[in-house]
Amino acid sequence: MTSNVPAIEPDYLHAQTNSKGIGAWIFSTDHKRIGILYMVSMLVFFLTAVVLGVLMRLEMLTPGKTIMQPQTYNTFFTLHGIMMIFLFIIPGLPAVFGNFLLPLMIGAKDVFFPRLNLLSWWLFITGGLLALVSLFLPGGPADTGWTFYVPYSIRTTTNVIPALFAAFILGFSSILTGLNFITTIHRMRAPGMTWFKMPLFTWALYSTAWIQILATPVIGITLLLVVVERLFGVGIFDPNLGGDPVLYQHLFWIYSHPAVYIMILPGLGVVSEILPVFARRTIFGYKVIAYSSLAIAFIGSLVWAHHMFTVGMSNTGMFIFSLLTFLVSIPSAIKVFNWIATLYKGSIKIEVPFLFVLSFIFQFSIGGLTGLMLGVLAVNIHVQDTYFVVGHFHYVMFGGTGFGLMAAMHFWFPKMFGKMFKKIPAIIGWLLMTLGFNMLYFPMFILGYLGMPRRYYDYLPQYQSYHIISTVGSWILFIGILIIFINLLISLKKGKKASANPWGGKTLEWTVASPPPVENFHEIPVVEKGPYDYSEYEIKPESVK
Repeated sequence: MTSNVPAIEPDYLHAQTNSKGIGAWIFSTDHKRIGILYMVSMLVFFLTAVVLGVLMRLEMLTPGKTIMQPQTYNTFFTLHGIMMIFLFIIPGLPAVFGNFLLPLMIGAKDVFFPRLNLLSWWLFITGGLLALVSLFLPGGPADTGWTFYVPYSIRTTTNVIPALFAAFILGFSSILTGLNFITTIHRMRAPGMTWFKMPLFTWALYSTAWIQILATPVIGITLLLVVVERLFGVGIFDPNLGGDPVLYQHLFWIYSHPAVYIMILPGLGVVSEILPVFARRTIFGYKVIAYSSLAIAFIGSLVWAHHMFTVGMSNTGMFIFSLLTFLVSIPSAIKVFNWIATLYKGSIKIEVPFLFVLSFIFQFSIGGLTGLMLGVLAVNIHVQDTYFVVGHFHYVMFGGTGFGLMAAMHFWFPKMFGKMFKKIPAIIGWLLMTLGFNMLYFPMFILGYLGMPRRYYDYLPQYQSYHIISTVGSWILFIGILIIFINLLISLKKGKKASANPWGGKTLEWTVASPPPVENFHEIPVVEKGPYDYSEYEIKPESVK
């Protein structure tokens, strides 16, 4: 790949625009500024949801009331889920790092639809603000949980409709982002960049984008039907009106299970980017990893009913969805095996992004294996709707996507802001996050196995010791997160200037200055070889005597 380091063009952070102040950001169509807008707004929602989660954990420290009433717990539980799912994990990696990096990685000057990209952020922020406004409207915050299960979401007197509209608007934002990414990848790749010369993070974004545009309309229509039923009493889902609540669950999970892969696929792409850089080794099985992203997106869209084994389903149906659940684990396992093979005989350099990737692989593997356990019909019926499911869900979502996002933040921080972060505080933050995370969520597998139901405000005294370990874990995790963010914020001001390529990466974004210039490339690069050629670090067979 040709080097492309412009020297005199202004970077995107300091470029002059027609607008001034905050207007230069919120009306900008530069994909890099839009990525930063997503990052700032998403992290505000994330930290709010973290505080709610810590408070919920504190409530669960003792049986009965500890710090809040049951209704308050239900609203915290709902808001924590909505913010984490719809405002952090789903948009996190695609909207922030996809927006910032996709054009840079494929050698383009911007995404294909820059104005549509800005509209997508505006829809995202509108949906997020609507969810927050619902807290202060008469009736109180929604208390349905992030799944909005009927008939409760139709009958509760809390502010469900604003929360439903918020999720509906956020869905449009997700669809527009997916549409933009697919078009950009098809139409704007640099000369010479064939499909199998694309970075694997780009493959992950491409697979994710197809799920976004194909599955998201289903949840949009479903949530709209709940609004219609609440406002006009039309019998769609409420059994009192002749509706079918199981139909709601089918429609909800037809979107929401593929949405799990919207959340995790970009994280898998991040790992595939970071591992070869710090292992100094050409990634093992490039094509297989690329194909496995598409396979996860396709098979993952067929397994929604494994959330519903206990709601009433034929034995044949249960068998088919159980089998499909096992099949989707195959492409996921292929990625993990190829990552481990990449590490084998690598010249490994321990840096902060690499440490987060190791935590990702460890925790995602536990999440995946417990997912297989949930796919076993007999086990599923035993642990359905218990804390076992909560533990599995958080190991995949936070242990995978959350740690993937932390890895991405540290890996691309020098490129995005032109500054290096302090290594020691970052390692302390990683250590506390990993320790706190496992203390918080691993006891939940035991709690679930012992029969502790999920979503409950109160519990029997014999469960308390596990809840104490979990609650202490939440404090350690919270401190680790604070250290990481404070370190990154201080580094924005006082960090050492970053070079164009501080980690020795081979993909195109490392060939431009840090931070990148407004139009990314002074000249569109010509791609001549694959993105992970670290052959200069590998021992040649003829040199071994």
